This record gives sequence, structure tokens and C-alpha cells, in this order.
Amino acid sequence: MKTDTVAARGSGAVRRALEAELRAARARGVEQPVVVDVGGGSGGWAVPFASAGCLVTVVEPNPNALATLRRRADEEGVADRITVIADDSDALGAHVPAGSADLVLAHGLLEVVDDPRAVLDALATAVSPGGAVSVLVANRTAAVLHRALAGRISEAQRLLEGADGVVAGDTVLRRYDSAGLTESLVAAGLEVTLLQGDRVISDVVPGEVREDELAEFELTASAVPALRDVAGRLHAIARRA
Repeated sequence: MKTDTVAARGSGAVRRALEAELRAARARGVEQPVVVDVGGGSGGWAVPFASAGCLVTVVEPNPNALATLRRRADEEGVADRITVIADDSDALGAHVPAGSADLVLAHGLLEVVDDPRAVLDALATAVSPGGAVSVLVANRTAAVLHRALAGRISEAQRLLEGADGVVAGDTVLRRYDSAGLTESLVAAGLEVTLLQGDRVISDVVPGEVREDELAEFELTASAVPALRDVAGRLHAIARRA
């Protein structure tokens, strides 16, 4: 049997939470957990999940990203476990049956879609009653803090006061704080069971820091509310209420 190790990019805290969901699915008797990665890009999560024995569906419109995904899947010998849907996230419901997924990923997605509420509704529909939705988003509070510490006070002020937490030239349409992310998930009929930080200090720490020390600190700090709330990204696990 494949292990539940998911060696994808991202903090140890995110990987730990996702591996726990694989174990929970197998404990429910699911031999090959079904994972849907919406906006899955070049397979940074899809390929490791497939390597861990999952059946993975990737919904992604970018042809270049999909070409990389297919190459990586072939190299790892898991192409037969990955289904590619070359479409936008708002077409999720047309391709993935309701209640069919043990785990649905939306990592780096809600910040860039036109209608995040519609996407969240689709995620909640796709997940099985015992499954989970994993959401990873850019953190508004971190963006405010980093700009303020860099002396870009007027930008920090606009990020703090603006409705969506963005300024001119941003590559995202919105950022979230802990309360806003929780409210959005609840509004979609989901119950948040885990809220943690990702990249608490990794984006600002000096380059000479030891990687093992940084990884250990990130893993611990991710669960501390005060540190979570200033992390570069926020990670939530949610279930159908």
C-alpha cells in the first residue's frame, strides 16, 4: 500500500494536515482517496498525491501548466491516476460529481477568481460528507505588515483599509484575514475545523538561517494564533456543515 506522505511544496503544517486527511479517508475504508485539485497548476500537489495512492482530478485552464503536469506525472509513473480537466474553476460542477471527493484543494485560487463565493459553493458541493476542503490564501495582515516594515506606509494603509486588501499593481484580486476567510467558508455551508498559518516567517527571514531550524519553527508557529495571523498565507481545513 502507498504511504500517506505528500511531499509537495508548502509548509510542513500544510502537508501534515493533508496527510491527516488521507489517513482519515483510509480509516473510513477508502482504498484510493479521491482528490480534486482546483487550479492545480503544474501538479505541485497532484503528483505527490497520486504518488501516495490517490486518484487525482486537476481542474486547470493554463495549457503550459498542464503540459508540465503531464510531464511530471509521466516521470513519476502516476499519469494513470491523474485526470486533467482543462477548464476554469467555475466549471467544476460540470466535471466533478457532487459529493464525490474525499479531499478538495483550492490553494492560491480564491485570490484570483472573479467570483470566490461561487467557487466555494462548488467546492462544498464536490466534497463528500466525510471529506474536507483545503483552502490556502494570501494573508492581508501579512501584506500590511511587510509593507509597513519596509517603509511603504501609504501602501500599507491602503491594504489595511481597502475592501479587498489590494493595491494598484497587485497580482491578486483580494487577500483574506483569518476572520474573513472563516466567514467566507461558513457562508458556503462549510465548518472550519483547522485554521493555521503557512510561511509565518519564511518570506522575511534572513537567507543564512538553517533550513531544519526554519522548518521546525514554522511547524510550531503555524498553530499559534498570534503568529498564524501574520503568516504569509492562511490555511484552512473545512467540512460540510
